[in-house]
Amino acid sequence: MNLLESLRLALRALAANKLRSALTMLGIIIGVGAVITLMSVGEGVSVYIEEQFQGIGTNLLFIFPGQIQTSGPPDRRGGMAQLTNGDVEALRDPIRAPDVAAVAPQVSRSTLVSADGREISTQVSGVTPDYAQVRSWFPEAGGFITEDHITARSRVAVLGQEVVEELFPENPYPLDRTIKINDVPFRVIGVLESKGGSQFGSEDDTILIPLSTMQNRLYRVRANTGEYQVSLILIQVENEERIDAAVNQIERILRERHDITFSDEDDFSIISQSDLLSAFGQVTNVLTVFLGAIAGISLLVGGIGIMNIMLVSVTERTREIGLRKAVGARRRDILWQFLIEAMMLSLIGGLIGMALGTSGAQVVSALVDDFRAVVSAQSILLATTFSAAVGLFFGIYPARRASLLNPIDALRYE
Repeated sequence: MNLLESLRLALRALAANKLRSALTMLGIIIGVGAVITLMSVGEGVSVYIEEQFQGIGTNLLFIFPGQIQTSGPPDRRGGMAQLTNGDVEALRDPIRAPDVAAVAPQVSRSTLVSADGREISTQVSGVTPDYAQVRSWFPEAGGFITEDHITARSRVAVLGQEVVEELFPENPYPLDRTIKINDVPFRVIGVLESKGGSQFGSEDDTILIPLSTMQNRLYRVRANTGEYQVSLILIQVENEERIDAAVNQIERILRERHDITFSDEDDFSIISQSDLLSAFGQVTNVLTVFLGAIAGISLLVGGIGIMNIMLVSVTERTREIGLRKAVGARRRDILWQFLIEAMMLSLIGGLIGMALGTSGAQVVSALVDDFRAVVSAQSILLATTFSAAVGLFFGIYPARRASLLNPIDALRYE
């Protein structure tokens, strides 16, 4: 008996018991749909995280004081780890750090801000003009901090979108309006583009002021050397291929400035965007596998259902098997007939589950703002291949049992 004849017999047998076939496929349909939906959500989380990090800027390095630990808080060496304005100026040296395109120091504090009788707590950051280039974050209205503002220690501020909505709900562009940061008046000179939320919270809930103003008028924190401290230094590298070279140049400069001997560890940490993406990528990969494994349990249950129904089918069709063997059907013909029938149940269920899973991913994307579940060819191939394998695996025993029936005993079966 050829393959086409086996397919025809399998489809005829399934059509003879439509409701039972549909209920048997239900486990496979739910399993495949769940695998595709959950894996698509996992892939979507990975893409979302990557997009968020790319939105921070391009070819970035983050320099923090102290050693960043894999668990627990950063090691600050008893509070002695510090980054200063002098470090910033040293890193701007094009001779010693030729691969550094821009340096943007930052001092950030959570602060009370008020305007027109309204008061909020938000993050205020002292930055330099290079911050806009490094972060790829420019004003939607008005201007940004300039070198003149830095030199004059001007009391000017650039507001994030959320701050504008909370302090000036009636005016989306409150240019030249006055706000008070720790009771110190500042003039609004710009409103930043909306960045939205990220792993680090809402980026629009921020206010940028000149770094010199932050250090001289609001938070006078000096290092042991007498220089003003900075919380973080952002470095933009010339191109992605030179990131490792830039890291080496930065390490050499900072170790020399901090008098670190060759045998001592750094009192600073340099982290690249790729490092952050890799760390988050490991988490999301584990999440995706975990979600897929949970959904795979449904496929396992569906496979057991297929085995159960196929065993029932073998019992019901014992006389048919005896007749086919009596007229010359070989053992392998019977084996293939029932095996193909089980695989057809699984494959048809897999195809319906594929459509269900794709629709589920679209529903998740529609329900969650700023999120897009990614239905990849890999997840579809994995789910459909696994469903076919389930049909094959759980169909072998019933098919083999049918093929081993004695034709005389089968014909006598009532």
